Parts: sequence; C-alpha cells; structure tokens
Amino acid sequence: MVFASGIFLYFFLPLFLGLYYTCPKRWRSTIIAVASYVFYGWWRPDFVLLMWLSTVVDYTAGQRITRLRERGERGKAWLYLSLVTNLGLLGYFKYFNFGVDTLNAIFAPFGGPSLHFATVVLPVGISFYTFQTLSYTIDVYRGSAAPVKSFQDFMCYVSLFPQLVAGPIVRYNTLADQLHDRSHTRSKFYRGMLAFQAGMVKKILVADILGELADAAFAGDGLTAGHSWLGALAYTFQIYFDFSGYSDMAIGLGLMIGFQFPVNFDQPYRSISITDFWRRWHISLSSFLRDYLYIPLGGNRKGVVRTYINLSLTMLLGGLWHGANWTFVAWGAYQGFWLVAERLSGKSSFYAGFPRFAQIALTFVLVIFGWVLFRAGSIDEAWAYWQSLVGLGSGQGQLALRPIHGVAALGGAIALWLFPTTQQLLYQANLRWAVPLQAAFWLSLIHLHYVSHVPFLYFQF
Repeated sequence: MVFASGIFLYFFLPLFLGLYYTCPKRWRSTIIAVASYVFYGWWRPDFVLLMWLSTVVDYTAGQRITRLRERGERGKAWLYLSLVTNLGLLGYFKYFNFGVDTLNAIFAPFGGPSLHFATVVLPVGISFYTFQTLSYTIDVYRGSAAPVKSFQDFMCYVSLFPQLVAGPIVRYNTLADQLHDRSHTRSKFYRGMLAFQAGMVKKILVADILGELADAAFAGDGLTAGHSWLGALAYTFQIYFDFSGYSDMAIGLGLMIGFQFPVNFDQPYRSISITDFWRRWHISLSSFLRDYLYIPLGGNRKGVVRTYINLSLTMLLGGLWHGANWTFVAWGAYQGFWLVAERLSGKSSFYAGFPRFAQIALTFVLVIFGWVLFRAGSIDEAWAYWQSLVGLGSGQGQLALRPIHGVAALGGAIALWLFPTTQQLLYQANLRWAVPLQAAFWLSLIHLHYVSHVPFLYFQF
C-alpha cells in the first residue's frame, strides 16, 4: 500500500484514525502495530514475517544485553545475533540476485559454469526498518539507549507505517519517550495534515510529471546535449520531490498521531559544496552512516590517510545500500571522491572563493552528474549520458515536451530556490500559504485518478 493511492486515502487512513482516537490510550501502540502490519502486508503478507522476525530478535537481544550488563557482562553474543540476523536478511533479499549475476559475468569469459537460481523478490522497505532495529540493539549495547520496556511499544517502533518503507530512518532514542507518552493536539494534527498535503502535491504534481521526462530520457538512445540536460534535470527534480514528498507525508502522518519525526531534507539543492549537500540530503541516512559506520571505522581519529579511506568506504557502502547495481557503487565512489577532495582543501570546495550563487550552481551541476550515475541502468549507459551532457554524444534524439512539463518544472524551481522548506512553513505564525495548498492538493487528487499508479522511487531501495 502506498500513500498516494485511493485505498490508503479513502479507506485505510480514515479507518485507522477513527480507531486510533476512539480506543483507550493503553491500546494505541498495539493499534498502530496491527495497522502497520496491514499496511505493509497489503502487497505481500508473507513479508510481514520478516519484519516480525527482526522485531523479536532485536527486542530479545536488547533485553538480554541489559540483564547481562547488570551482572557485569557485555552481552556481545546477543549483539552479534542481531547483526547477523538483520544484515543476513538484508544481504540475502537485496544482494543475492546481484551476487549471482556478478559471478556469472566473471565466469563467462573463461567458459565457467552459469549459475541459475530462482529470482529473489526484494521486500519493500527492508533497508529502512533493518537500520532502525539495528540502531536499537547497537545503542542498547553501547549504553546510549535504555531498553524498551514494552514489547507492544517496540512493535510500534519497528512497524510504524508512516515512515516504515522509505524513512526517515528514526532511531529508537528519538521516539523512546514518545512511544508511551506523546501529546495529541488540534494544532499538531492540523500541521500534520498540511505536511501530508504538501508531500502529496510534491509527489503527484512535480515528481510524477517530471518523471515522465526522466524515464524517456534515460530510455532513449542518443539525445542532443540540450535534451540530455533536460532529462537529467527532470530526474534531479523528480528524485528530490518524490523523496522529500514522502518524508513530508510521513512527518505529517506522524504528527496526526502525536509523533515528532526528524527532518530529512534541508534545502539540499541550495548547498555550496558536496560536503554541505550531505548535511542536507537524506539527513537520517547520513547521520546513521556517520554514527554506525564512519565513526566505528575510526572516523578522523586515526590519521589523515585512514580518514580518507574511512570516508570513501562509508560512501561506497552507502551507495551499495541504495541498490544492488554497480551504478550505485559508482555513485557512492563519486560522492566519496568529492568529499575527500573537499576535506583535502579544508572541508570546502575548490570553488569556495566564488560568489555564493556560483557555489550553489556549481554544486548543483556536480549533483546532477551524480544523479546520472544513480539513475542509469549500467555504467556504460551512465558514461554515454555523461558524454551527451558535455556535447560529445552523436545522437540527435529529442524529448517529447508538453506544457505540463514546463509548469511542473517552474513550480518545482520556485519551491526549491525561493520558498522555505515545508517544515519551516508549518511553524510560521502566518499560514496563508495553506489556502493555495488546498487547491493544489485537490488538483493532485484529481490528477491521481487519471494516471497509472506510480510508487515512490525509494520503495525500490
């Protein structure tokens, strides 16, 4: 089930909110968990068992680690159980097909055997809830989080449907107090409704419309330089408005039931360097990789060379986390290259002396080239697209442009560079912007009924 669908908007959400607000407070965590299992299992009910397994393992591990610590032991075996279970499931479902294809590609030139296995289906959202459950066990082991007291609360935390399948990645510490004691006010519900509507508008009226251009551009063969740039820009807008739109909707749904989720985007296309970009883009993932990978690897505490290795390795693994394809590894390497280069120059870009608007423009171009790697089906396709962008392609193909594409792009550009973020608008004293938002929201609902279903991009990760 997805947010931008009739079954969610007209049936699931009203029924859930009605049940949630009419049931006794002590039942609410259970109501959320059960509703979340229905939400998650709508496509494949059997995948709920995987999430249930992670829930049971990590709850048990947290409890056992705490009891062993009280006896002066560390409980490292229980931490390893959590790591092996969660990363094992993630590795199998996300990378098994990739591993088989890679081995076949290696053996093929030497006449080696070709491996054939049934295709493994990737459970939606497994990358997100796996990181959440892992963060709980690791934090309990480190002593930076108290173990959850109620299994119902932990079920609620792991399965919480607003941010279950595409983030933001919410750590247990962030929600620990809110799980058993959170406020429900009209103001919070109203802000949540507005955030949800804003996310829907971003998704339907900008991301999906420009996604048509992006799909045509990356499926095409030999576009002109100008149209290659249009296609790359369309995808650059699509991935931001799709993902930030989902985050807005998740944050909004959370507010409707009393939860305060962290902000996941902070105007990333206004960044003045790639380092700045990663402080603003997918903030929950960036901070997770920093705290659970980069710092444990040694961070910047073991010398300059080791710092660069740790930074590069973190971005490589961060790229691979996004998907089982060498393009994602290359994208991670690309991001790591620029982060290392900027650290060499004192955590600033080589164009840091330029006026701010020029720094933003140059960073934006670097980000666009990175998104080409992210979107392309293979390294060869990405290289060919890069060549087209710099005028070295031989193609004369053009995209079929329609006025609606221009309207969506203009609206997206205004929102990107002239408007505050959704979260900043929500807490302004003056909410006059909420009136035109209603018109845009109803327009998005109408548009939704005339297009085929398009899931959020990050569902595939």
